[in-house]
Amino acid sequence: MQDRPTYNELLEAVQQFLENDVVPALDGTKKFHARVAANVLAIVRRELQLETVQLTEEWNGLNALLGAAESMPTDRDELRRCLHERTAELCKRIRHGEADSGAWRAAVLDHVRRTVTAKLEVANPKYLGNVS
Repeated sequence: MQDRPTYNELLEAVQQFLENDVVPALDGTKKFHARVAANVLAIVRRELQLETVQLTEEWNGLNALLGAAESMPTDRDELRRCLHERTAELCKRIRHGEADSGAWRAAVLDHVRRTVTAKLEVANPKYLGNVS
């Protein structure tokens, strides 16, 4: 692990360079692509900053809905794989009508709302200002 500059400082520096120096100097398609590149860096920065908390919250939410799994994987890729599998199980139960009514329906809706909000916090937090 490096001390300084941090990954966040490095990504922010490149993002700011693109936004402040490169984008204004370009036109047309190249300007658009430079904006896209700056946005990609912003998304990566947010994901790295929020990932641990968000993955843990999603794991805990699925535990509450589906029953506790063995233990949360410590390897990030394995955790993502397990979350994908557990979400597929939740989707299967929803398709079979288990979330059509009752308290479990409310819990599922709350989990989905929290999960989608977390994804928007990474992908485009501006959208959250327009969500009621």
